[in-house]
Parts: sequence; structure tokens; C-alpha cells
Amino acid sequence: MPLSANPVFAGLPTTIFTHMSALAAAHGAVNLGQGFPDTDGPLAIREAAAQALLDGPNQYAPMRGLPSLRAAIAAHAAHHYGLVYDAEREVVVTCGATEAIVAALFAVARPGAEVVLIEPTYDSYRPIAEAAGLKVKSVVLSPPAWRLTAAAMQAAVTERTAAILINSPQNPVGRVLSREELEAVAGAAQRADAVVICDEAYEHMAFDVPHIPLATLPGMRERTLRIGSAGKIFSLTGWKIGWLTGPATLIETCAKAHQFLTFAIPGALQAGVAHGLTQEMDFPAGLRERLRANRDLLSAGLARLGFEVLPSEGTYFLVAGIAGLTEEKDLAFCERLVREAGVAAIPLSAFFHDGQVDTWLRFVFCKERPVLEEALRRLEAWLSRR
Repeated sequence: MPLSANPVFAGLPTTIFTHMSALAAAHGAVNLGQGFPDTDGPLAIREAAAQALLDGPNQYAPMRGLPSLRAAIAAHAAHHYGLVYDAEREVVVTCGATEAIVAALFAVARPGAEVVLIEPTYDSYRPIAEAAGLKVKSVVLSPPAWRLTAAAMQAAVTERTAAILINSPQNPVGRVLSREELEAVAGAAQRADAVVICDEAYEHMAFDVPHIPLATLPGMRERTLRIGSAGKIFSLTGWKIGWLTGPATLIETCAKAHQFLTFAIPGALQAGVAHGLTQEMDFPAGLRERLRANRDLLSAGLARLGFEVLPSEGTYFLVAGIAGLTEEKDLAFCERLVREAGVAAIPLSAFFHDGQVDTWLRFVFCKERPVLEEALRRLEAWLSRR
């Protein structure tokens, strides 16, 4: 380890996404591991951004975001959830949802404080929290239901808890937290006087059950930071446009963290997203239906091949068990799947701190239908040879 290295980051391995994607490229595999669409979002949004780029100015945008985009974000929350935010004081635009997570965790961190994560958890949460100086405590969910209970929340949240970080709809297992589960989070947060950071990047990708923002529950708006992602809403993940909404006092601190992380986000891309939120909201509705059809295709195909397929209530992802197919652990099976079958997935153990849940894979279904069909053909051919 370099003498001056931050131990949180110096000790991290290469991400599982980089590892599996590199293997997929080397072996010409169908990549159902990394979660991004293989087609771009609406042309009208891209044209709006391109025109803004040509028209200028191309200097620093306002630190908190273009007024037009902040107004559109506030209007989006009001229209879809009845949540009223002041566009000037309660919205900040970030470099994707990941920077929003960083700014939020920096905003709540204080000496000796704890943050509670729900595992399986998106892989950036823990290192960011630890680098911010927070002690991480986890509530570990179990397959196949992945249900969060009030008892588990009560055991994890204490007077030292500064924040609870939740993700719903949830990457990697596709859960959409129910109202009962959200009430368990809300009750624990209120008892501890803690903030709840809600990563809602997949908010428009809930298929069979409604997405309920925690901030809509009684008493929770004033202690909730909501994170949104234009990249997920409009299939423009490379743009890295996200946002935070919440009470002015919390957003003020988040904005101060944001100013030293990225300061400003490209104005032309913000203009494109503002156009999308005000003019192109038919796209996420149509995307949700295409993803639902893709989910059903992949779920049925994997089940037919002997995988134990769990329900996917939202996101791009579904989880499939391999215990009936092999005695291998998930990472070894994934690596062999790439080399021998030409299909890449992600071992679910990567989303647990201790890696003990190790007989499940995460597949993405945000690809074009022929890509999913080819993956299933390859898996069927490989399994028939074993």
C-alpha cells in the first residue's frame, strides 16, 4: 500500500463489474452483467442538449443546477408523488446518482456517527460511507423473499445512527420496498432522530407493485434526502445527471459538499434533461413496459433451464439461484459461464460485505430482446453439453 493511500480505497479490489465485463469482452460473451441499456434514450432530449451546447454559454453552470432543471425536478416530484419542494432551496443537481450519494453521506457524517445499510447493497455505498468517517452497520436480507423487518431495523439503529441509506426499487435484487417495510425504516429513523437517504434511481421501473417514496410517509419529508437519476429515467446513463431533493437545511449542507466534489454539471446536458422531465415523460412509461416484457422473457427462459428465478419487482435486474445446477460458488460459476457458455452475469455475493450469500447470480434485462434470446440460446446449448 502506498504510504499516503487512503486505506478505504487502497484496499478495494477491482470492481466485480470491471472484472466480469473484461472477461466478457475477452471471450465474446453476451454481457448480462453490467446494467446499462444498449440503446440511447429519446432523440428529442439529445437534440435539446445539442442545441444548448451550440447556443451556449458553455461556461460553469450554476452550482446547484440550471434553474430550469431544478424547476423541472420539483415539478416531477409534485406531479408523481405530491411532494412539494422549493426549486431554489430544496433541489441540487449532481453528477449522477453516485455523486448525490457521496454528497448526502458527507452531509450527515460526524465524528462517531453510524450509517445503516441494507444488504445486498450497491457496491459504492460502504466505501463512500467509510471514507466519510462513518461507521457502517448492516441489516442483511435473506433470499428468497429479501424482506426488511421492523425488528431488524430496531436492532441496527441506535442513538449513534446519523443516517439510514435505502435503495428502492433495489439494485441488485429487484425488490420494491412495501409500505410496511418503509414504515419500519421511518419508525427507526424517527426514534433515532436520523436522516434517511433514499436512492430512488429506478423510481420509474416498478413493474408489479407501486414505488412509494419514503418522503411521502407521515413525518418523513423533513428527514429524507431523495436521490433521482436522469440516466436511468431516460436511458442516458453516460450523461451522469442526478439530483437530490429534501428539506432546505439538509440540501444546504449537501450543496456545500457538492461544490467541492464537482461544483457544476454540464449545462447543455442539464438543459436536455429539463426538456425530458417536462416534455418526454412518455418515454419512461414505455421503457417500463419494454423492461417488463424483457424480464418475463428472461425469467421464463432461465427457469426452463433449471435456474431458481426470484421475482423482480423493479429495476433492470433479476436474481437466479444456481444451487440446482452446480456445487460451485457464484463467482467461480460466473467465470466459467463466460468462458464456456459465452454469457456474463454478476455473482450476488459481491453485494454483501461478508460474501456469504454465494449461490445466486444477478442478470440484467435492459438489453434488446434479440440479445436476451441469444444469451438464453447459449446457456441452453452449454447446459445440454454438461
